Amino acid sequence: MRGHVPSYALVSPASLSDALGVLAREPGIWQPFAGGTDLMVLLEAGRLPHRNYLNIRNLAELRGIEVSEAHVTLGALTTYTEVQSNPVLREEFPMLCQAASETGGLAIQNRGTLGGNIVNASPAADSPPALLAYNAELELFSVHGSRWVPYQSFHTGYKQTIMQPDELLAHIRLPRLRPDLTHYYRKVGTRKAQAISKVCFAATARIDEGIIDVMRIALGSIAPIPLRCRKTEEVLQGATLNEKIVETARVELAREIAPIDDIRSTKSYRLRVSLNLLDDFLHQLAHDHA
Repeated sequence: MRGHVPSYALVSPASLSDALGVLAREPGIWQPFAGGTDLMVLLEAGRLPHRNYLNIRNLAELRGIEVSEAHVTLGALTTYTEVQSNPVLREEFPMLCQAASETGGLAIQNRGTLGGNIVNASPAADSPPALLAYNAELELFSVHGSRWVPYQSFHTGYKQTIMQPDELLAHIRLPRLRPDLTHYYRKVGTRKAQAISKVCFAATARIDEGIIDVMRIALGSIAPIPLRCRKTEEVLQGATLNEKIVETARVELAREIAPIDDIRSTKSYRLRVSLNLLDDFLHQLAHDHA
């Protein structure tokens, strides 16, 4: 049954400081939302538990994409469409642009925000694996100031994060990369478009003088949180890429991830697909180096 709209409360602050003031005065009472793409699905199904919402969609302080010599910084309200249309992101962060292009349909991409995809904290979200592989950092704001945190430490459990009740996600910062990296992103779902992923794999790497000197691998939908596969990276970092090291990496990845059976897929399928994607990525890396 659809949710009863008059039973919900909504406030729309005029500025970021006003929004932070609301959160500080009543922490945990007001839940921020921007695009509302997940919220409206739950409302329509009558399963929207929270009652008080803080509309941050129109806050100019959380918009825009800034490019410096060292970083690209995105406002939390950057939409998937804006990600795809930015020339620097298309050139230097193609995995993030591909993730944005595979998130929902055009209506979702025009409305949904990168910050919302992060804070919603779904392990099946499309952008987190790319953000992990790109060593993203997050800036969190409150009335007490701001703090930068590495994205890899943001998720603490299923739908849980390090954010405090009085904080807002303000910016996502990406360190700019060398131009000679291999970028590899694959989303595996029931169909090509508008599907929740069964496995999402993102990786970037480089071979220099025959040795792997950059290796970052991240997966979604295979653990309670989006996962940076550090142990598998350690197996590959500093190694010569050959069939023996590929097999060693497969064994380590199988140990490191924790896929489950659920309504969308099975543990065995997710495990097999993850290992196959690792194979495919490493073969692409070898091809790019050759």
